[in-house]
Formats: sequence, structure tokens, C-alpha cells
Amino acid sequence: MDLTVKKNAFVQLGLFLKQFSSEPYQKDDEVLFNEEFYDAFHDLINRLDQGNSWFTKEQLEHAFLSWSSILTAENLEQWLAAYPLEKEPLNTVGLILAGNIPMVGFHDVISVLISGNKALIKLSSNDQELIAFLLKYLTRVAPEFEDRYRITKERLEQFDAIIATGSNNTARYFEYYFGKYPNIIRKNRNSVAVLNGQESKEDLIALGEDIFRYYGLGCRNVSKLFVPKDYDFKLFFEAMYEYKDLIYYEKYANNYDYNKAVFLMSNFDILDNEFMTLKEDEGYSSPISSVFYERYDDLDSVFKKLQRDKEQIQCVVSNDLFPDSLKFGTTQLPELWEYADGVDTMKFLVSLSLKNYQI
Repeated sequence: MDLTVKKNAFVQLGLFLKQFSSEPYQKDDEVLFNEEFYDAFHDLINRLDQGNSWFTKEQLEHAFLSWSSILTAENLEQWLAAYPLEKEPLNTVGLILAGNIPMVGFHDVISVLISGNKALIKLSSNDQELIAFLLKYLTRVAPEFEDRYRITKERLEQFDAIIATGSNNTARYFEYYFGKYPNIIRKNRNSVAVLNGQESKEDLIALGEDIFRYYGLGCRNVSKLFVPKDYDFKLFFEAMYEYKDLIYYEKYANNYDYNKAVFLMSNFDILDNEFMTLKEDEGYSSPISSVFYERYDDLDSVFKKLQRDKEQIQCVVSNDLFPDSLKFGTTQLPELWEYADGVDTMKFLVSLSLKNYQI
């Protein structure tokens, strides 16, 4: 399958998704096969929004905005220029996808397809429809993709390699069952923010996007703050007030009430603004509606801790306090070349045709 055909198909998919990135939706007559897919996708969005799910319309639209922004000809060229894609390995790669946020496994899917391999996909029970729909659209644009993927609800069999995403517990099972195959097995990770007290209110409002987008369910959501020893949370809470309407979403409110009650019953000291709690804790994985924080004496000690715990960290955000830290408000807008866990998925996939591959 010609690489140009594949790239063009993903560009068209980006244009299709762009129509649904914010309400009121704007149907673009230039988008291919809209007559077949536009109304059906609109119905799917409404169905997911009305179902008892974390996939609200606002969160879905953000995912569509993110993907439509990166699936451009320029981004695809920049992403793929680093890899030898002249030949197609045509290996079957089993994909076990997460479903905590909309389309969270889609990067693995497009990586397999554009690298010239075949995808054997096991979707998360929490995200059964979105990726399946978009693959149908992709196949309509480029029919050659039809025999390049298969979605199954059965146990994965007859594959050459595996990419599996899950919790620390499920990762142990993945390693047991799939350890003999070339693999990428992802575990729990969390993202952190490092503050020095010089942040503006606008910085902290942007940080709220990193905390609350997708209700904090993603590994790129900030779940832990590092703050100076004498840090005053007054401005932080003023900034977080921009997100106060979260409490009107029932599932979020239920988690807030429950986790706050657990903290209080356990006699933990917490900071509370009636829709989120802050708890001083050395851990990284805070529950929904809560963020952990840890005070520090100097930034060097934070850097050393993050280096020591790097296997637990997905992203670090700050105002350029650390090399490669992200800007506030950008954790949920990754580029195509920003890989989960820092493992180059495309390098892994391309190398499957080699006798001795290395991740």
C-alpha cells in the first residue's frame, strides 16, 4: 500500500473530525463521504453523551479537536520522516487498547497501519464505538485498509507482536501471556506540575486544563503538584474556580463527595474548595476530583525525585523549570511524535521486519 495513499487518508480523517470539534457543528461539503458518515457520527456523539459515561460531548469535542489539529499533511510528514517506510513489514500486531478517555488508543492504531503492519484490535469496553467508526471512515477513503485491521472481542491469537495498555495489575498478566513476543506493555503513569510560586493566574488557569480535562482520568492529566515549602494556595484556588461547573456533572460530583468523605473519615488534612480537594501525599496517583501535593526545599531535590521515579511519570509541566517540561495547558494536546511512556512506537513497529530488533 502506497505511503502517500495512507497519509492522504489520515489527512481526510482529520478534516472529517474537525467538523465536530465544537458546537455548533459545521458541515464541510468538501469533506469526502460526508453524505455517508456525517449524520451517523453526529448521532454517535449524541448517543455517547446521553449514555451514563465519562464521554460527554465537551470531552469528545476536545478529542476531535486534538486529532484534527495533528492529522495534517505537514505533521504527518514531520512525524514519518524519521523512519524507513519504503517496505511494509505486514506483521500482525495485537493491540489491547485502554478506554479511560476518548480515542486514547488511536495513536497505536494509526501507527500500526501507517507503518505497513496489520492491526488486530481488542477495544476497551469503555470505548467500543468511536475507533471502530473512524476505521470504517478511513477504509471508505482508502479501501486498501480493509484487510489491514480486524476488531475482535475474542482472545487475541495469531499475531506477531503486541502493544498492550493497562493498569499495573493487568500489565503483570500481559507480561506473562505476551512476554515471548516482541512487545510494548504500558503500565500506570501520572503527570505532575512543578510550581515555584511565580506563576500568574493565567498560568494556573491553564494548569487547570491539565488537571480537569477528561475529568482527570488520563495518564497525561496532572495528578500531583510540587510546590515550594512556603507556597500559598490562595491564587491557585482562585484560578481553579474557573472549573467550578465540574461539580454539576453527576459522576464527577459523586467521586468528589466519596473521596472527600474517605479523606475526612481517615483524619487526613485536606484543602477543599467545594469541587476539588488537595491532599499532601508523596504518591502520584490521586483519585478523581483530588490532586496530591508535595512541598520542596529546592528544585534540585524535585528533579532528582522525578528522575528516580521516571517510570511512574508521563508528563511534567512547568514554566521552563525543567528540561523538556511542557507548558501549562498542553498535556492533552500531544503531537504525533510524542509517544506514551517515551517508547518510540513507530521504531518498534518498523523494526519488526528485522531479525534483531530493539525498542
